[in-house]
Amino acid sequence: MAPPLLFLKDIGLTFGGTPLLESADLSIGAGDRLCLVGRNGSGKSTLLKIAAGLIEPDKGERFVQPGSTIRYLPQEPDLSGFATTLDYVEAGLAPGDDDWRALYLLEALGLTGQENPATLSGGEARRAALARVLAPEPDILMLDEPTNHLDLPAIEWLETELKSIKSALVLISHDRRFLENLSRATLWLDRGETKRLEQGFSAFEAWRDTVLEEEERDRHKLDRQIVREEHWVRYGVTARRKRNVRRMSELAGLRQKRREARGPTGTVRLEAAEADSSGKLVIEAKRIAKSFGERVIVGDLSIRILRGDRLGIVGANGAGKTTLINLMTGKIPPDSGSVRLGTNLAMTTLEQKRDSLDPNATLAETLTGGSGDKVIVNGESRHVISYMKDFLFPPEQARTPVSVLSGGERARLLLAVALASPSNLLVLDEPTNDLDLETLDLLEEMLADYPGTLLVVSHDRDFLDRVATSVLVSEGEGDWLEYAGGYSDMLVQRGHGVDARKAAERTREEKTSAPAVPTLSPSTKRKLSFNEKHLLETLPDRVDALGRDIAKLRTLLADPALYTKDRPRFDKASEMLARAEADLIASEEQWMALEVLREELEG
Repeated sequence: MAPPLLFLKDIGLTFGGTPLLESADLSIGAGDRLCLVGRNGSGKSTLLKIAAGLIEPDKGERFVQPGSTIRYLPQEPDLSGFATTLDYVEAGLAPGDDDWRALYLLEALGLTGQENPATLSGGEARRAALARVLAPEPDILMLDEPTNHLDLPAIEWLETELKSIKSALVLISHDRRFLENLSRATLWLDRGETKRLEQGFSAFEAWRDTVLEEEERDRHKLDRQIVREEHWVRYGVTARRKRNVRRMSELAGLRQKRREARGPTGTVRLEAAEADSSGKLVIEAKRIAKSFGERVIVGDLSIRILRGDRLGIVGANGAGKTTLINLMTGKIPPDSGSVRLGTNLAMTTLEQKRDSLDPNATLAETLTGGSGDKVIVNGESRHVISYMKDFLFPPEQARTPVSVLSGGERARLLLAVALASPSNLLVLDEPTNDLDLETLDLLEEMLADYPGTLLVVSHDRDFLDRVATSVLVSEGEGDWLEYAGGYSDMLVQRGHGVDARKAAERTREEKTSAPAVPTLSPSTKRKLSFNEKHLLETLPDRVDALGRDIAKLRTLLADPALYTKDRPRFDKASEMLARAEADLIASEEQWMALEVLREELEG
């Protein structure tokens, strides 16, 4: 077995109070694909910085094979001191590295290399930082939340690029699909210690639950042993004094062990305050259009959203997702067309930029609105400390200013504020940013039980698959198309996967081959878009192909002996049949809608 390129042994680190790391280990071998997981605040980023040599631990050992190269992507890259993004990326190259990769990676990530780092957005800075760490093709690549601020094409391009490189990977991310697609081993950082699973992230959650159940059984056994010893102390027959002293000492040791045992971190309790039901119709948009100068955000969109619908909105950065949300909810008027909101709407919005949080206000003031110490949730008055605990904020943080909270803590605080407001329409703009995986789980469960209507903008594919009942996708040049199901269903219905590089090429081709969609006025006659024409041409063939597939699967499943002879094949065929039938229904409905639209326009 080859020696590891890097290992950490028995790492300990304390920033006052409870130790952040107590006995953490990490081993990285050539070609490893390791994801590092744990709750917000568990020390994942700190452990990665120790591995990268940026922080000295209080105790423990760090070893790196001589000659091994390491590159580390921080959550907040610093590009100051460089004239252009190309200068910044090239500064990360070592002697002998290929200079061409710097420009190639920048262009692949949507940058030219001539941008001024001081004027970059968060997403552009993240892209430049990714190019800098990828360009040298290091032996070990450590990435801390690499998908933050990236859109879906960039995330999918990054996945493809990371799969193709030979570097060992250590990943921290809240994006489940990203971790599932890239990891082959999982390191769980929990209560200052690490546990390793030699399987990818897809197997982690079941393994974690098993470990926690075993810990609970061990605690139960320890509690019973303490009860038995205490019973002996009170009622046992007195033996030799020496033996009594030993038993008393053992009892004291058991009690000490129980006191020092760090149980699992508490769980977030998410419950949305409910308003009275809205009317059946929540939002109806008829042929709305919106442009800013020559840039078309929405060309001609008609959509009806009914009570209980869960609409996901996806597209590249700059496609206008937030603008579309504001149009649909009546915050800004369209240039043409109309938006009608339903009756009895109570809307709560979770903003992406968190501008609504006052950095100078304390956590308690933010939750109570600055008055008193009570929070009204579902019509009931709760003490602010009690409500804070539901979101994993300890009582001592009540007077902590918002400005010093971490990204994950601010995300939880925004959720706490939003969910305390009674609503029947939730509008969530990138709600998964900075949330740990356990909080994401609970948010998804809460949304599954939410009786109202949901509009969500997200780049998290797994989150969209779990939450959305339909997805509205930017097709470029102001065109938006709705697909039934979640993100994966949308990919199937479009007939192709979304590869970042190909998607970028398609966008360039459409810009050169398809006429720009003008801003519509009531007197402007709409024409079918490039994508609508393409779908009208290809959907009939797709419907025929799906019909043939369904016929074959039904014939296969008609065999009464298949279930007993080959259960896995039966299960797979049943799953494929259900998926094909759903795709057929969605494709037929989309085809019929486009045919009706074509007839209306031609008539």
